[in-house]
Amino acid sequence: MLSYSTQLIEEDDIEAVTEVLRGNLLAQGPKVEEFENQLASYVNTKYAVAFNSATSALFALYSAYEIAQDDEIITTPISFVATSNMFVTLGAKPIWCDVKLDGNIDANKIEALITPKTKAIVPVDFAGKPVAIEAIKAIAKKHNLLVIQDSSHALGSSIEEEKIGAFADATVFSFHAIKPITTSEGGIVVTNDAGIAQKLKLFRSHGIVKKQFWNSDMLRMGYNLRMTEVAAALGISQLKKLDRFIARRNEIAEYYDQRFSDAKLFLTQKIEPNQITSRHLYPIILNPELHCPKEEIFHTLQQRGLGVQVHYKPIYQNSYYKEHFGEVSLPVANDFYKSEISIPCNQTMNMEDAKYVADTVLEVLQQYNYRGCSF
Repeated sequence: MLSYSTQLIEEDDIEAVTEVLRGNLLAQGPKVEEFENQLASYVNTKYAVAFNSATSALFALYSAYEIAQDDEIITTPISFVATSNMFVTLGAKPIWCDVKLDGNIDANKIEALITPKTKAIVPVDFAGKPVAIEAIKAIAKKHNLLVIQDSSHALGSSIEEEKIGAFADATVFSFHAIKPITTSEGGIVVTNDAGIAQKLKLFRSHGIVKKQFWNSDMLRMGYNLRMTEVAAALGISQLKKLDRFIARRNEIAEYYDQRFSDAKLFLTQKIEPNQITSRHLYPIILNPELHCPKEEIFHTLQQRGLGVQVHYKPIYQNSYYKEHFGEVSLPVANDFYKSEISIPCNQTMNMEDAKYVADTVLEVLQQYNYRGCSF
């Protein structure tokens, strides 16, 4: 089955991991710092701090910025739950901002949501497409707010040839298996703030600093959220290939764009001329007449060998969020969930695969065109 997104592990990746496994240090060795330095250089930031997952990275970052009880965080509901879970864990309240039809937060709707309790804006680069980060930063500066960018989808994406990572106060990337590159599980925070970087390093390692010999001191609360040497070795190897992986994903996406340019039953995500996207996902947005048979469409595509997925159920529709924060309904986010299907687009595919995907999508959707919805 052709997956909507997947890893590509090659022989040199295996050799890099094997070298660490044959060595003496599986944790707390030099590979993590090497990976951090290379990643920081790639996105042009001063600091990078690696974690065992992007969820851990978010939790550490929110904690480092002292987000706490009764703070309000403006964010998007179209994301994986970790984006909001980690500040909700600290007692903060999510303030949901509606999205545009590309899945990214609608910057024009942010300012109306700001109150005296607002602490930060947390946008997500959905599918790898950069958000309107300059507009978001301007709003944040006007109201003295933090901008914490969840770029779990967007390592390698750029605006005006500047890599995502250096725009916000701090940015999180994910190295989960299906992301642009992988460390199997893993995440990282990049920032130009030395104080935040130091807090993050303490937080990921029990809040402890080593002094001399056996003497150490716990300076603040912390946890074991460290990345392993094995994961970092894989990350170093994968990072060398990131631009190649993204180029292949974009080659496939551009083919889809051409094949789907005259499609009448769905929309595709439009990328601005000054942007490059990691193409972590290739979402198609179904017309309303295909909302009702969407489950059947999904099942049929999977039967035909397309490992499609839906990204995402709005976070506020989850039972936990309803119970704790009440019912919320945002029109575009709701419609986006009814409409979105992510189709295969990854670096393991060739152009024959892409042709099969495009042919199948067009054929299957046409089969359901007559069904519509009855209310």
